[in-house]
Amino acid sequence: MSKSKNTDKNRYDSNPMAYVENSAIHGRGLFARRAIAIDEFIGTYTGPATQDDGMHVLWIWNEERDRWEGIDGKNEMRFLNHSQTPNADWWGTDLYAVKAIKKHQEITFDYGWDDEDQD
Repeated sequence: MSKSKNTDKNRYDSNPMAYVENSAIHGRGLFARRAIAIDEFIGTYTGPATQDDGMHVLWIWNEERDRWEGIDGKNEMRFLNHSQTPNADWWGTDLYAVKAIKKHQEITFDYGWDDEDQD
């Protein structure tokens, strides 16, 4: 394995709850390192604030400012994939399990798209 691939793997391998691996859903995904109970904290989405859309931008509604604000993900959380039956959800920038998640199961959340958004 090349040095750059080792560096990339190590960059996203510091979360004790989850790891990045190839996904059957899309590209790479985030997977449970161990069993995760309902309501258990999984991790925090980190990165610089942005108003530009992008592949790894998480949009959060800021009630005080009455607007959407983006975070350009720079940690392992950026690899979360969408599911209409998710097993995790956000509380601000923190991700929690909404269903029991088995060891090595992919962790997903609902991107919040509806049929009108897909057009």
